[in-house]
Amino acid sequence: MDYKPIRSKKIYEQVADSLLESLKNGELNPGDKLDSVEHLAKSFSVGRSAVREALSALRAMGILEMRQGEGTFIKSFEASRFSLPTSAAFLMRTEDMKELLEVRQILEVGAAGSAALHRETEDLKPMEEALIAMAEANGNGELGEQADLDFHMAMVRATHNEMLIQLMNSVSEIMVQAMRETRKLLHSKERTEKLLQEHRRIFQAIKDGSEPQAREEMMIHLRNVEKSVSHILRK
Repeated sequence: MDYKPIRSKKIYEQVADSLLESLKNGELNPGDKLDSVEHLAKSFSVGRSAVREALSALRAMGILEMRQGEGTFIKSFEASRFSLPTSAAFLMRTEDMKELLEVRQILEVGAAGSAALHRETEDLKPMEEALIAMAEANGNGELGEQADLDFHMAMVRATHNEMLIQLMNSVSEIMVQAMRETRKLLHSKERTEKLLQEHRRIFQAIKDGSEPQAREEMMIHLRNVEKSVSHILRK
């Protein structure tokens, strides 16, 4: 039997999940005012920065609102969101997902073009291996998501632009989670095959050394993802 690897939660995620649990069991209700950041930090025995990150995530989810001069309050919320991890629930907001996809377009369209210009022969192998893994995932979401991420990171490394590589490595975990949640939303045999073909075309353009084609194929891929995700989230 195969088991999924356990991902350790960051402190702010644990704080956010604890607050969500208080909402689920009725300890906190819409309209309630939260304690101060300092008081919450002491209660959870964590740093204030972790509390601020947790509150920011919950505000992004539409569960909290900050009132100038008054504090942070519980808003009305959708109970269905409590079946999702904090990071996933954040991504279920259509506007947030669109912004994340826009960030990917800004970074990855240029990265695809740069990879086509600067890639070395040895840079192609990790991308090819990721494509093979995507094809062999065969409905296994976990493997497909990892292979997808591996392809994009291999592409960025093929640019040989250390600043861009570091930027992609250090980008918020929410961007990585976005890729994973996107694949979960689009999880169907037809859409999975389409995603694979889009990645293959990106790879071929990079292999051919065609900057314009690599940029175009990446843009097509990300726009198709955006259209599909927006359609699903509107349902």
